[in-house]
Amino acid sequence: MHIAVIGNIGAGKTTLTQMLGEHYGWEVMYEAVEGNPYLVDFYEDMERWAFNLQVFFLNNRFAQVQTIQSTTYSTIIQDRTIYEDAFVFARNLYESKIMTERDYRSYLLLFESIMKTVSQPDLLIYLKADIPKLVSQIKKRGREFEADISEDYLRSLNRYYEDFTDNYDHGKLITIDVNTMDFASNQEDFETIVRQLDKELLYI
Repeated sequence: MHIAVIGNIGAGKTTLTQMLGEHYGWEVMYEAVEGNPYLVDFYEDMERWAFNLQVFFLNNRFAQVQTIQSTTYSTIIQDRTIYEDAFVFARNLYESKIMTERDYRSYLLLFESIMKTVSQPDLLIYLKADIPKLVSQIKKRGREFEADISEDYLRSLNRYYEDFTDNYDHGKLITIDVNTMDFASNQEDFETIVRQLDKELLYI
């Protein structure tokens, strides 16, 4: 199976992906944040580096999907998906006038070509979080390059996540509201997620 955890910056995707991987014995694929050659530059000058960053993420995600599709004997859980790259982050950059129309169209052509060769996840787990929760989590993990992420940027991403999840028709999706959860530290919160997930896994 291919399972993926999606959600805004600071929603807890990486932590939950790791915890679920350990709980179920699944192979884990993380988002390419550490060692990303564009991420720091992007947060310092979004207009200059938006296209480069999105193409890097798209290529990395495509490579992950190719690996997933060639793996037939194990379940893989993925931290963020190729869909979010296009329908949330690139779209937000374009509609916010950060990415030029020329770059956005070129990006979409590449994305559409890639999508002809990949299959959708068996299950998406959407971590829904409001701005106070996201800001708190971002501050807690203390990544220097994320220190100046604005609430407006996070709010805009949340709008596109809501639109994406409301209209997602590529497979099964469940939404978990994590605003009042601390599944990293509270075992009961994590077990609540596991119980919900166990029910969905019965039908995949």
